[in-house]
Amino acid sequence: MAHRLSAWGGSGDASRRRRSGGAAVVAVTRGLPLTAVLVGLTVTTGMVEAVSYLALGHVFTAMMTGNLLLLSFACAGGGGLSVAASSVSFGAFVAGAGAGARLEAALGARRHRWFVIALVVEAVILAAAGLTAWRIEPVQEQMSGRYYGVVALVAAAMGIRSVTMLRADIPDLATTVATRLLTALVNGVFLGAGHGPDRPAAERREAHRGATVAAMFAGGLLGAWLLHLHWRPYALLLLVGAVVLVIAGAYAFSPRHRRL
Repeated sequence: MAHRLSAWGGSGDASRRRRSGGAAVVAVTRGLPLTAVLVGLTVTTGMVEAVSYLALGHVFTAMMTGNLLLLSFACAGGGGLSVAASSVSFGAFVAGAGAGARLEAALGARRHRWFVIALVVEAVILAAAGLTAWRIEPVQEQMSGRYYGVVALVAAAMGIRSVTMLRADIPDLATTVATRLLTALVNGVFLGAGHGPDRPAAERREAHRGATVAAMFAGGLLGAWLLHLHWRPYALLLLVGAVVLVIAGAYAFSPRHRRL
C-alpha cells in the first residue's frame, strides 16, 4: 500500500482513502500541519547546500540536477571543480535513496511511523557527517579522504529525504527541488488563481510554493552567513541534524499524530 500524507491538519484524527492506479492512497490529517514540517525541512536543505558548496569543495548533495551539471563541468576541466567530489555525492545520493526506499517500504508494510522514522535516520546520518567533519576547515584546494566521507554521508541523508518527500507525495511542498515550484508559482501569479470553488485550494497551492522557494533561499542565506561568521562545517551539520530531529519529534508527538 502506498501512503500519502495530507499537508493540512484537521479537526479530529480522520483519514480518508481513495484509489489511484489500483493502489490505495491514504490522506492523514495531523495536529501539526505537514506544511510547517516541510517548510522547516526546506530551510535545512538550503543550509546543507551552503555547507556542501561553500565548505566541502563546490559540490551539491541534495539538488542532483545542479550536481550533475557540476560533474559535467568538472569532466570538461572546469576550474575549481572536482570530478571525484561530484561523483561521490551522486553515488551516495543514489545509495541513500535506494536504502530509504527499501526502509520506508518495509516500515509502511508494518504500519510503523515511516515518515518520522525516516527523518530520525536522516538526522542520525547528518550527525555522523558532522562528527566526521570535526575540526576540518572549508576546502581551499585539495580535498582529503575525510571531506569525501562527509560529502558521502550528507548526500546519503539527502537521498533518504528525497525518497521520503516522494513517498509523502505533496508536489507543492518539495523540500529538495525549487525550479519546478518556482515555475508553477510564476505561472499561477501571472495567470491568477481563477474563480469558483477551486480558488481557495489554488491560492493555498500558491502559498505553499511561495513558502518553499522562500524557505530554500532563507536556508541558503543562513548557512552562508554562519560560514561567513567562521562556523566550521561540523557545527553547521550538527545544527542541521539537531533541527531535523526536533522537527521529527514535534511531528511525532503532536496531539493528533497517528500511526501509519
